[in-house]
Amino acid sequence: MIPVGFEYERAETAEHALELLAEHGDDAKLLAGGHSLLPLMKLRLAAPAVVIDIARIEGLSYIRVDGAWLAIGALTRHRDLEISPLVLEHAPLLARAASQVGDPQVRHRGTIGGSLVHGDPASDLAAVVIALGGELVIRGRREQRTLGVDEFFTGFLETAVGADELLTEIRVPCVGGTAWSFQKFNRRAQDWAIVGVAAVALNGGAGIGLVNMGATPLRATASERAVASGAGAVEAASLAADGAAPPSDVQASEEFRRHLAGVLTRRALQECGLE
Repeated sequence: MIPVGFEYERAETAEHALELLAEHGDDAKLLAGGHSLLPLMKLRLAAPAVVIDIARIEGLSYIRVDGAWLAIGALTRHRDLEISPLVLEHAPLLARAASQVGDPQVRHRGTIGGSLVHGDPASDLAAVVIALGGELVIRGRREQRTLGVDEFFTGFLETAVGADELLTEIRVPCVGGTAWSFQKFNRRAQDWAIVGVAAVALNGGAGIGLVNMGATPLRATASERAVASGAGAVEAASLAADGAAPPSDVQASEEFRRHLAGVLTRRALQECGLE
């Protein structure tokens, strides 16, 4: 399908993008790589009056170490995450998940910020940031704020980024040398995951993020608590779907997704070294 008509604005700087958002309000949408917004526009699920192109803003595509954190600019592309020596050293789980996103064309155009702001429960990268316990830096015209990832996803395709705000940076702890696992079940290599699990060993416990198990990207809280209490992989994995509300669709039933969540979480925890 063809999107409805819209006006096009190209933001030269982050400040310019925020000015345009303030000017156009709820009628505007930001365009980075385009792999989240454009499909919605073609399906008429989104019909912004103004599209603000932020893809060429300098200074929002970077990867650097900032103390105990790995700081990633929101316009950093998936391919850059996949091959970055810093990501491979300090957050290899993120590099692995980025390498599984779509196809090479998608990875060379799509951005981590665009993926996270889209708020899709089927997002691999969202589950990874949840597992790692990341933070999101959000900038407005008057102030900048930092949210923990558990506060970021607020509803189906909704996040805490306001209509007049811009996600500028993603921060994840430097956990190089820590055991991790990324498990994903799909019918074809480039499909969205029917269910996915990102897991990392952290401070005697584990961080576990789930893909496609509810209206938002989710944390497997019950499984994390079980690991922290000394449970083994099988016992902890049996709790992976607790509190989740997985969809039932043409790809899989709710029951099958719950089963997959347990299987993939067990595999992930075992790969992290949990018996």
